[in-house]
Amino acid sequence: MANVIAPHGFQPIKNVGMYTGQTNIYFIPASDPNQYNIGDAVKSAVGSDPLGFPTVIKSTGAAAEAQRGVIVGVLPVTAVGQSPSLIGTPLALEVINIPATKTRGYYVEVLDDPNALFQIQDDGLAALTAAATSKNASFTPANNANAQIQISATVLTTASVAVGATLPLKIMGLYQQYAPAAGNSYGVNAIWVVKFNLHELCGAGIAGV
Repeated sequence: MANVIAPHGFQPIKNVGMYTGQTNIYFIPASDPNQYNIGDAVKSAVGSDPLGFPTVIKSTGAAAEAQRGVIVGVLPVTAVGQSPSLIGTPLALEVINIPATKTRGYYVEVLDDPNALFQIQDDGLAALTAAATSKNASFTPANNANAQIQISATVLTTASVAVGATLPLKIMGLYQQYAPAAGNSYGVNAIWVVKFNLHELCGAGIAGV
């Protein structure tokens, strides 16, 4: 059965060790030009909000780019201690993305554990095989065109799969999808388990911004 085409960005599944699901709050300023969706990877940017929540920006997936983590939630209200009239944007609970054109700053929950594992679909431009397992890869950020879904459409870049140490993702194998109707197998549009190969909090002497 062919793999279903359903890109969803980075979706957390477990950890290399114990999985806690703990996240941290980060800030995206009104001046930021990017759209953000759940499942987008982000990296550190210069500055913070007035209370010290660090700023993040959308990752590009480029080689040698260290990642901070993945957006797993958009806060429906401002971060604790902030006045809504000052900086944060109250959101309807059903809105789970951030527009490219912003009038205020936004706060996001980011899974920033360097040992987190994620599932991500590949771009379907090549049929990867078992040989891709344990290699590295980059990813291609994308916004989901379906406004009703409002989740990331970021995909693993099949053409990038190689042994290069500067590639941002480590491929850990195929995602074990147990629902027979959905399926997941080697070939185009496979879903892979990945870990960030380059992470800002890995303790390996990552430069600041």
